[in-house]
Amino acid sequence: MTNDKKISKQMSFWLRHCPEDAGLKLSEAGWTDVTALLSALGEKGIACDLKRLVEVVARNDKKRFEFSDDGQSIRARQGHSIEVDLGLLPMVPPDFLFHGTAERYLNSIMQDGLKPMNRHHVHLSGDPATAKMVGKRHGKPIVLNVAAGKMARNRHKFYCTANGVWLVDTVPPQFLSLVADTASILIK
Repeated sequence: MTNDKKISKQMSFWLRHCPEDAGLKLSEAGWTDVTALLSALGEKGIACDLKRLVEVVARNDKKRFEFSDDGQSIRARQGHSIEVDLGLLPMVPPDFLFHGTAERYLNSIMQDGLKPMNRHHVHLSGDPATAKMVGKRHGKPIVLNVAAGKMARNRHKFYCTANGVWLVDTVPPQFLSLVADTASILIK
């Protein structure tokens, strides 16, 4: 694993799930001190200075992290299993959003809908190609079409993070359909 990837994975674990593992304290909004994070990485034997951290955040393909305006704090943008308030305001979603998953989960999802599992929200993508990439991480990918506009009209609240990930509490099965030809979706 490249050092950048190792840094990113460690930060994801600490900033999304287990800050106490590194002795980090997160604010209500999920922020922690950059200096404390760098120190924790060093204590884990992961070489990272501020310049490297800035590069890792900038190059992260999913744009998972962000710095505060003053550059003194850092947080994960979404995907938390711990309680944080990201300060996101409800937004009107496009008519359709997409969710990528593994084919083996299809029957359960079509019966029970999408649930956040160990996270606070279900994550949705704005395009099928991104959803397919997410689904590939879990096995043979499938892409689900989410009738987000219809859900919003039925009082489901949607949020959109700065990196374009749409969040919703759950997606009931009546708002889901399978994208017929997942194989033909081009990955960027």
